[in-house]
Amino acid sequence: MAVRPVYLFAAIDVGSFELTMKIYEISVKKGIREVECLETRLALGSDTYKDGKISNEKVEELCRVLAHFAEVMKSYQVEGYRAYGTSAIRETENYAVLLDKIEQRTGIRIEILSNSEQRFLDYKSVAFAGEEFQSAIAESAAILDIGGGSIQISLFDNETLVSTQNLRLGVLRIKELADRLGADDSTMEIVTDELVSAQLSVYRKLFLKNREIRKLIIIDDYISPWANARKEKLGNSIEKPEFEHLRSQLRSMSSYEVARAIGFPEDKVPLLVISTTLTARVAELMGAQQFWAPGVTLCEGIAYEYAQSRKLLKSPHDFERDIIACAMNIAKRYEGSRRRAETLGRIAGTIFDSMKKIHGLGKRERLYLQIACILHDCGKYISLVDIGERSYDIVMATEIIGLSHMEREIIANVIRFNHSPFIHYGADTETGRLDKEAYLKVAKLTAILRLANSLDRSHKQKMLEAKAKLSGNELILTTGTKENIALERAFFMESADFFEEVYSIRPVLQMKGASDEDA
Repeated sequence: MAVRPVYLFAAIDVGSFELTMKIYEISVKKGIREVECLETRLALGSDTYKDGKISNEKVEELCRVLAHFAEVMKSYQVEGYRAYGTSAIRETENYAVLLDKIEQRTGIRIEILSNSEQRFLDYKSVAFAGEEFQSAIAESAAILDIGGGSIQISLFDNETLVSTQNLRLGVLRIKELADRLGADDSTMEIVTDELVSAQLSVYRKLFLKNREIRKLIIIDDYISPWANARKEKLGNSIEKPEFEHLRSQLRSMSSYEVARAIGFPEDKVPLLVISTTLTARVAELMGAQQFWAPGVTLCEGIAYEYAQSRKLLKSPHDFERDIIACAMNIAKRYEGSRRRAETLGRIAGTIFDSMKKIHGLGKRERLYLQIACILHDCGKYISLVDIGERSYDIVMATEIIGLSHMEREIIANVIRFNHSPFIHYGADTETGRLDKEAYLKVAKLTAILRLANSLDRSHKQKMLEAKAKLSGNELILTTGTKENIALERAFFMESADFFEEVYSIRPVLQMKGASDEDA
């Protein structure tokens, strides 16, 4: 089927401080071009972070604005749209009722992004900057993604994402707390500094250690507009002295004076103060002397995601490698064996590939399996007795940018059931977290991981070069090892039973060039 030359797509960001809709032309030849941008200030986060719910007045305004967005989309005849809610919606106590009300009244269906999903879309929008992004992360760099409810710090080394961490230090959250403490414009920076210093100190000890970062990539709604306004004259990079000059202006001028001096909306100046203070403290923590604010927004990330799903654009960056690198760093933090993970990954991958016609899983599920192999026993750092449950807890408590919350749940359950009985079939009726389709994936991947685990039970890589071949109702696993495999054979028989229960295929272990009795 031929690919259409041009698509019209709308991206809607229901943010903590603003509602934004951007309409894009997307084509294979010209990429992505913005044709319309509508923005409305609506501080939903002020209610959520303070009271846990969005007031009726703001819900009414939210519906009114979204109804207008729907009319504009209709006038442009857009062929697709995505509307995403972030922390202001995500942390609302009655979000299910709220989302249903919005859809009934406006026709717009809002999906809630988990934090890791939101940050990944932001990250994608920066990565599509191409050579400039690749140049920035070539040595050592960090992305500081400043949102209304939290910030995300992602560290890069040699073009690879090595860690990412979320801290609840968003500009609106800090603003609400500062307002309750009675801070005015003159003391906002001091209060912000004191609020963030303690958390950043802990972050440095746990994640940064002695690493020094040369460039800080900033994603936000406050510094970025200022940076874009001066980009034509001074370029994309911002040196530290210029950044400090901006901070000096914020200290010495009123909000009105700052707004006039730098061409910035007066009502956003207090949020700019918080954003620059956060950035300054993170830069000081890392030793960064240079900043880059590419001016991307969540809407760009949404558009790139849509374009990729339609195969209209190819990614300039290997995001899958980042996911694997993050998992490897998590395993390292919890004293995991790299050699053991690689052995399991190779055996499990061989089994997965040989079963493609049977399991019906794809490339993404193979990635889940690879990550499960990397993190298969991270829980032993906490308990050598209850490895499965503690591994589950670690995976679910650790964000991996590029994986959705549901994907992380699937991986965490595969690891858990690798160590404990498979207690559910179909939907997880106890917690309601996984549907039937997700649990089938868990069952299929668990069966493969258990089989692979049994073939390296001694942790001596005896079966590293094992081959797998599907033959009728049997999966023939052949190894040429000369070592004794009595231990592996015993555990293989146990894991084979569950494998057969899931797939109706019986695994059979054969020694190359020797009979079973000789093994």
